Amino acid sequence: MDGQSKLDAQETLKVGYCNPPTHSRFKKGHSGNPQGRPKGTHNIGKVLERTLREKVIINENGRRKTVTKLEAAIKQVANKAASGDLKALQLLSALVRSSEERERQATSEVSSFGESDEKVVFGILKRLEASKGEQQIESAAQ
Repeated sequence: MDGQSKLDAQETLKVGYCNPPTHSRFKKGHSGNPQGRPKGTHNIGKVLERTLREKVIINENGRRKTVTKLEAAIKQVANKAASGDLKALQLLSALVRSSEERERQATSEVSSFGESDEKVVFGILKRLEASKGEQQIESAAQ
């Protein structure tokens, strides 16, 4: 038995690749990265969204108005495009195009049936109504 216990002790003390010394191994119940990623960190999309929703005060027609940064930026682009700035005009047209595409996608998701799908559904409804009518006639005859 003494020989067997010595072999077991040597196997547990084995040090090398994927076998660090026991004194430097992670202790049970403790993380290898105790600080880790801080909670509440956001990606660039979240930071951009939060920043664009912040309120700013602008002067419009001699009156002070509170709007979001996104709205203020779009107003500036639209004003520059109206004054003849070519780059602002290109940017504004791209924004309008992407907005229209999003609207089309939203409406197409609501009505995902094609014309042929609608014909099939209406055919099924007609058959159901006809079978209900037949069942009512049979139940009245009995």
